[in-house]
Amino acid sequence: MLVGVPKEIKNHEYRVGLTPPSVRELTSRGVEVVVQQGAGEQIGLSDEQYTAAGATIAGSAQEIFGRADMIVKVKEPQPQECAMLRDGQILYTYLHLAPDPEQTAALVKSGAVCIAYETITGPGGGLPLLAPMSEVAGRMAIQAGAAHLEKSKGGMGLLLGGVPGVAAGHVVIIGAGVVGTNALQMAVGLGARVTVLDKNVDRLRQLDLVYGNRIATLYSNAHAIEEAVLDADLVVGGVLVPGAAAPKLVTRDMISRMKKGAVVVDVAIDQGGCFETSHPTTHADPTFVVDGVIHYCVANMPGAVARTSTFALNNATIGHAVALATKGWREALSNDAHLRNGLNVCQGKVTFQAVARDLGYDYVPAESLLA
Repeated sequence: MLVGVPKEIKNHEYRVGLTPPSVRELTSRGVEVVVQQGAGEQIGLSDEQYTAAGATIAGSAQEIFGRADMIVKVKEPQPQECAMLRDGQILYTYLHLAPDPEQTAALVKSGAVCIAYETITGPGGGLPLLAPMSEVAGRMAIQAGAAHLEKSKGGMGLLLGGVPGVAAGHVVIIGAGVVGTNALQMAVGLGARVTVLDKNVDRLRQLDLVYGNRIATLYSNAHAIEEAVLDADLVVGGVLVPGAAAPKLVTRDMISRMKKGAVVVDVAIDQGGCFETSHPTTHADPTFVVDGVIHYCVANMPGAVARTSTFALNNATIGHAVALATKGWREALSNDAHLRNGLNVCQGKVTFQAVARDLGYDYVPAESLLA
């Protein structure tokens, strides 16, 4: 199989689908790899490093998509990339289809075999290919929120940790999963007052055992969210329903009654966002204001720390990439139920139930396409 790695073209996206060590994992098993010229240059991964790992270099994305049997990316394919996909070609990347009907329609039309990092499951539960980017995004959410609370960025002019004699800022984190836990670590480290909300009482109990009276934990319901949000200086939304659109937990009415100059960071924006007022932004223009509240809704937050993110992501993705490239998609998916959960679109059919439900497609189980 020939594996192709195109250069990412989304706004301020500098991550790359395969690092040179990951390329070596493939080429050492007899897999051919072709990498677009300059794909990793912005994060210090030179074409020479890729060739030393056994890859060949191609001059254009058109050549990559035209030659490769499997495309390995980071972000969802942009419209011009969707147009280059072909029937039976494997696409292995983040997709986030539920809130993106245009991309879904383009992938269905392409006939490609589209495997989404974010819905591949793990033996111990959870979403191991989403986790490393959720760790990065959770930590960055506090950095971004703290920066935008500064007056020069439009915020209320508040230091999250406070100083002796002046109260610390109040950070509210909705969701105690990977994003929420990493945001919590950063917020506590800065000295903020922190409230965490989740429906999983066992998870709240675990956090309470670790952090004790340094945080407050609340069972998540509409009343608790409203009370917490209205008192917050910074709200981080980190809820996830695997593969499905994120629930709108913070309403427009709640936003209108928040403190002026407060900040909300919607880490769930890839799945449509959990604030009713959210819409995707980019690193070039990361924020907008609704009712005096700063909204940070960058859809590829980890792209800002692209080198760290690329290596963390490759640690999680390379095992399945090797399986797909050495066995072919039918055998690899037949042998591994967790990888099979990543199949979202296949040869014109939608094979992930939440995507089919949210976007109105007929659901076709992945198993029926593996014979």
